[in-house]
Amino acid sequence: MKISFHGADQDVTGSCHRIECAGKQILIDCGLYQGGRELDEENAEPFGFDPAKIDYLLLTHAHLDHCGRIPLLATRGFRGEIITTAATRELARLVMLDAAHLHEEEAEHRNRHHPHHGSSHAPVVPLYTTLDALNALEYFGRTARYGEPLDLAPGVQVTFVDAGHILGSASVTLQLDEHGQRRTVAFSGDLGNAGRPLLREPVPPPHCDVVVMETTYGDRRHKPIGPSVEELYVAITETFARGGNVVIPTFALERAQEILFFLRAGVDQKRLPRTMQVFLDSPMAISATKIFEHHPECYNGGIGAELRAGQDPFVLPGLHFTRTAEESMAINRLAGGAVIMAGSGMCTGGRVRHHLSHNLWRHEASVVFVGYAGRGTLARRIIDGAKQVRLFGEEVPVHASIHTINGFSAHADQPELLAWHRAIHPARTFLVHGEAATMLDFSHLLTDTQVVIPERHQSFGL
Repeated sequence: MKISFHGADQDVTGSCHRIECAGKQILIDCGLYQGGRELDEENAEPFGFDPAKIDYLLLTHAHLDHCGRIPLLATRGFRGEIITTAATRELARLVMLDAAHLHEEEAEHRNRHHPHHGSSHAPVVPLYTTLDALNALEYFGRTARYGEPLDLAPGVQVTFVDAGHILGSASVTLQLDEHGQRRTVAFSGDLGNAGRPLLREPVPPPHCDVVVMETTYGDRRHKPIGPSVEELYVAITETFARGGNVVIPTFALERAQEILFFLRAGVDQKRLPRTMQVFLDSPMAISATKIFEHHPECYNGGIGAELRAGQDPFVLPGLHFTRTAEESMAINRLAGGAVIMAGSGMCTGGRVRHHLSHNLWRHEASVVFVGYAGRGTLARRIIDGAKQVRLFGEEVPVHASIHTINGFSAHADQPELLAWHRAIHPARTFLVHGEAATMLDFSHLLTDTQVVIPERHQSFGL
């Protein structure tokens, strides 16, 4: 009976953990490392285990840093069963296909601009292709329902509970029995921020012997959601008064839908002008919004009831879904009065970079960050006060007003993480999915459990 760690170890991306019990190997998540070219290279490295020997993959949710290496896992030999919730299955399909397309585009771009003809270097190949992503979907098997145990094998049972992070997200608890020894191991996945309007609050599993938990915001408290929404409204109205646009780098899953919800509320409450033009400039976010409309069972009572009654909480006057590149480019003809929501949330790629190149240098404009910005990302550099940034080969001065609003975070903050941990009261705790300094700060608060901060590929007996 062993546990080993193969991603998001003293880092916030690439979640991947493995359990060995009763002759079975079980993976919890298989995410992509994100943040820079050196991490792109890490994604292509060996997993630290044989993918062909993995019997089950339990997917906590559909964010890229939790599901983004599943197609690579399959191309390297995985033939087991992937188990997750219904909403996560739909969203993961969308996320993996989008990632494959981006990998293909990146490889094509690098080969076009850095040809290898006559050189000793091989052409750049994508980490995986669209076909690889489609093939990986074949391994999605049973659908998990919150609170209903599933038998994986004799001596191995799993239960998914609502993590309140994004649509369909879950914490998973494994009940393990081997040679007469029993252990219960809970994996937090990513835990949600309580008090948000759309999703239910995270549900802690019952008492467990061992917990593997995220620590993304283990060193800070979030601003309450009410003042955060007010700050968003003020940023928009002040920008419009200056004659500028508001660019919101947006994560396609959950954050985009939540911001749409608050923009609609702002118009309804006359806090924002009905003449405001809102562009959701992300094909993936547009498709994700449609998936969000299919799963009223995942929401809190009020929003779920709205959806069942045929009311859409994500639609507001002046909303435009821009799928094509031509529609996206046309947005930049607007000098002011527009809210432009585009991916990626950390500005590492996607259409938001084009909108930044058209707006960052304008004193009238604003850029509003409403999510986590990892180390090494363009978003982090702008938040940290860069005077200029490089976009499409040019140095762009940063004259726009920069706003960072942490209250929209989909992650639990320090008090919420502590409360979740106290409810389980484990004897042993492994801290993952956080920056090293944050984990260390958080570990000092856990005084009634043995705390371990694992390194990548470390293995521990249970």
